[in-house]
Amino acid sequence: MRRRGGPPEADAEYTDYVRAGMPRWRRTAYLMCGDWDRGDDILQRVLTELYRGWARARRADNLDALVRTMLVRRLIDERRLRWARVALGHALPERAAGGADPTDRITLVGALRRLPPRQRAVLVLRYFQDLGVDETARTLGCSPGTVKSQAAKGLATLRTLLTPTLTGN
Repeated sequence: MRRRGGPPEADAEYTDYVRAGMPRWRRTAYLMCGDWDRGDDILQRVLTELYRGWARARRADNLDALVRTMLVRRLIDERRLRWARVALGHALPERAAGGADPTDRITLVGALRRLPPRQRAVLVLRYFQDLGVDETARTLGCSPGTVKSQAAKGLATLRTLLTPTLTGN
């Protein structure tokens, strides 16, 4: 489907860009909200918004940072909605990547879900997306010091939550 008046090469460029970034964005959305379906819904809204503004967005200095920021902001906005508090299921999907043990992944995602949203966002962006402190701060609209303190607090909480699991107790 082509936009009215939009050049076909712009649509092809958008499609190629989205196809390349989709796995990374889906994983980020899932890790931030803990639900594949809700993460996909949010990502779809972001990609629709990106498509509508593609002529302007494609001229961005760092398009990946723009999309990541759009995704994080949409995820945070979505959590503010009343219906977002409704639990649609109790079990996390068992999707293993690269031969990883699904139980370890489910345990980690479950622990991430117990963190406050800001700490979760910082940890996902820093350690799953491999962003630096400054880029994470720009994405979240906060200071680098806030990123560092939220990362330290989040990691400390994760250690506490995961220690019984890791030691077998």
